[in-house]
Amino acid sequence: MNFPFQIKSIEEYNIAYAKSIAQPEQFWNDIAEHFLWRKKWDKALQWDFQKPDVKWFLNGKLNITENCIDRHLDRLGDQPAIIWEPNGKEETHQVITYRQLHFRVNQFANVLRNNGVKKGDRVCIYMGMVPQLPVAMLACARIGAIHSVIFGGFSAQSISDRLQDAQAEFIITCDGAYRGGKDIPLKSIIDDALTSCPFVKKVIVYMRTQTPVSMINDRDVWWHDEIQKVEELSNPVIQAEEMDAEDPLFILYTSGSTGKPKGVVHTCGGYMVYTAWSFVNVFQYRPGDVHFCTADIGWITGHTYIVYSVLCAGGTSLMFEGLPTWPDAGRLWDIVDKHKVNTLYTAPTAIRSLMAYGLKPLEGKNLDSLKVLGTVGEPINEEAWHWYDEHIGKKRCPIVDTWWQTETGGILISNMAGITPAKPSYATLPLPGIQPVLVDEQGKEITGNNVSGNLCIRFPWPSIIRTTYGDHERCRLNYFATYPGMYFTGDGCYRDEQGFYRITGRVDDVLNVSGHRIGTAEVENAINMHTGVLESAVVGYPHDLKGQGIYAYVILDKKPDNIPLMQADIIQTVTRVIGPIARPDKIQFVTGLPKTRSGKIMRRILRKIAEGEMANIGDTSTLLDPAVVEEIKTGRV
Repeated sequence: MNFPFQIKSIEEYNIAYAKSIAQPEQFWNDIAEHFLWRKKWDKALQWDFQKPDVKWFLNGKLNITENCIDRHLDRLGDQPAIIWEPNGKEETHQVITYRQLHFRVNQFANVLRNNGVKKGDRVCIYMGMVPQLPVAMLACARIGAIHSVIFGGFSAQSISDRLQDAQAEFIITCDGAYRGGKDIPLKSIIDDALTSCPFVKKVIVYMRTQTPVSMINDRDVWWHDEIQKVEELSNPVIQAEEMDAEDPLFILYTSGSTGKPKGVVHTCGGYMVYTAWSFVNVFQYRPGDVHFCTADIGWITGHTYIVYSVLCAGGTSLMFEGLPTWPDAGRLWDIVDKHKVNTLYTAPTAIRSLMAYGLKPLEGKNLDSLKVLGTVGEPINEEAWHWYDEHIGKKRCPIVDTWWQTETGGILISNMAGITPAKPSYATLPLPGIQPVLVDEQGKEITGNNVSGNLCIRFPWPSIIRTTYGDHERCRLNYFATYPGMYFTGDGCYRDEQGFYRITGRVDDVLNVSGHRIGTAEVENAINMHTGVLESAVVGYPHDLKGQGIYAYVILDKKPDNIPLMQADIIQTVTRVIGPIARPDKIQFVTGLPKTRSGKIMRRILRKIAEGEMANIGDTSTLLDPAVVEEIKTGRV
């Protein structure tokens, strides 16, 4: 498959960027022409950031799965669409061609229909990294159901919150999942979540680990039994549902600055066009290349750069069930060599954890197939960048440092592999169509170079968030109200002398732990549920491995008899309520928190103490009780 919209030189990038700013509608019109539409759109774009109301490819009709699968069948039917590498080395890998994927998606679309799922229904998917997960997503998209994938590390309480918010009446899960040396009992976690979700009608369970599970009559069904019913009917062909470009494709929950997770909604047309275009340009994808994104599909990175964009481009996507360091720290490099991986896209956290093992795990590894390396989730520190460049890319593979968010759908700021310049720890330049702007706290634009500010985007791109599910006002307040007329990313940013962008971290109350965003309020709510806790405040601090660690300041009703035990109990509570990903790294018990007279916690001060910057606390005169700061400094853990 030739990519007519692939940028091949810095000159082409400059021309494309200039056109995308001068004639944005024409620019995206031309790109969208290269996809399969049932009916062409009437107008490329209609937008208003005040409301916010953004629509792309108005009245265009399509089904994204016809773009991901059907249109490739004639030429690429026997090409691998998905290569699946299991958790255990002893188990055989699977190669699923486009033709086989088409068959499986059609089969499972039948299963969904037979179980009462119809267009517009919300389907929650809570599975391990097995090939049935992308099959389930694509089958939902095929019949117009809205999928909401929940990461397999979330707790029953977190799942229940999301199910209730989406009013998802259907669930697809596994009996269990393998992740490194652990077996995760997915079905029993779902059962716990469903005690507070009586509206759920059906739970379809794929058997992966043969863990004993409870199956409730009339509600729970086995995946393999349901497939057998479809086979007995000779696998009827299901026509892909015609969708409007602006119909929702999926909801993905992300942490916010309030405790309640928010459901980011992405739509069929704009998401498809932008993600496929960004994929072939950023990674400079070539037909036949094997693209290995190590993310979990439960996060946006997996949705976009394991499933939708790669398949839309007719590419080959490698998905891995296990962990990069299990059963040993050479596992990732074994996979690269075994499957002749050309593009490796992973998180700085993974790179830092592999660095910690030294160079021994790389002995005997070839890695010659690699052409492009990528990083995602957080800015990569220079030391990790150079290690990645030298020892994995052998100084011959460009590294793309990609900045984007759940809400942006696809990569917005990044160098393009081998086309635009790279700079360690910098995302560098915006992709065509993206208009970044730095503003100060008052919203005044900061122009010129060698400046820092809050990062906003002044013009919509096709895969921008459309709403937060069931609560549009929350979308407006979170992203469009802080700086009117602009999308606010929540990130601070530095623009250097050359105009390259470097993300400097969150400026709102959201942490970035191992590349995953977690709201401080969410963690605080979980800590406050623990018996004996009166109040808590959570901040991020620099962490060698995770990038950002979680530091919790906790006020108790009485002094604990056993401090380490109380800390362990609180960690256990957070793990139960949210999941292991949100567990605090440090807990300090305090008698008070630095608050203004109006009761606002001064997190800036707590952040400085957590970072160990005792001498640089700043003005404390506005605090209700400045003495509390000294006590917190003395007790720092």
